[in-house]
Amino acid sequence: MFLGMIALTCAFAAGGAGAQEPAPAATTPPAAAPKAVLELFTSQGCASCPPADALLTDLAADPQMIALTLAVDYWDYVGWKDTLAKHGHSVRQRAYAEQRGDRMIYTPQMVVDGIAPAKGSDKMAVEKAVLRAHDAGSTLLVPVTLRRSGENLVVDVAAGVDAGKPGHVPNAAEIWLCPILSTHTVAIGRGENQGKNVTYTNVVRAWVKLGDWTGGPAHFQVPLSEFQNDGVDGAAVLVQRGSFQAPGPILGAAKIDLK
Repeated sequence: MFLGMIALTCAFAAGGAGAQEPAPAATTPPAAAPKAVLELFTSQGCASCPPADALLTDLAADPQMIALTLAVDYWDYVGWKDTLAKHGHSVRQRAYAEQRGDRMIYTPQMVVDGIAPAKGSDKMAVEKAVLRAHDAGSTLLVPVTLRRSGENLVVDVAAGVDAGKPGHVPNAAEIWLCPILSTHTVAIGRGENQGKNVTYTNVVRAWVKLGDWTGGPAHFQVPLSEFQNDGVDGAAVLVQRGSFQAPGPILGAAKIDLK
């Protein structure tokens, strides 16, 4: 499903980009610009992860924090198969590590704005990572707007800052749509967390490539029916330098509640 949804995107993203919008039966106002994008790599089979899952839930209460749960599968062998895990999330975490020159990955780990890692259960470490990402000056410079128009999700990515000016944004990036479950509780039956009921927040269910961003404005109109299934009740969009196999700084992001 993770890769299958990616394979499906080109048809509806390319077709939707130039489509005329219907009269909006329901319109969601745009959210404020995000402070940070937090990706928590976690596992139901990891005894150290529930405190990080709870911390992410707390951080997600700030509407300007785009806090996402990315469940990995590399702990499945210890006795409990993670019911939310996607192998692609394990691949993404390893790709982040390779970009930083790190030799190992672990859970729970938070990655802020695609560039700053931290122990996922350590609130102070996460806050410091947010500051490091902000001080780098290379992330969240591109405005992204999401809104619901009838039975479509409308995505608008603004043009980047002109080259040579302060805050210049590198042009090569990809635009990703992440369908999410806003909240999901799992009763864990075996493994290190046996007997625990753990609640997960903003669980990413797939990565749907809408297109490439080359510095100019981009517009997409995506039918909700293409991705709103299996309990999906929200979405995030990330504009990220590099590729899924070699992810870089997150240049822009937005999140929307579709309940």
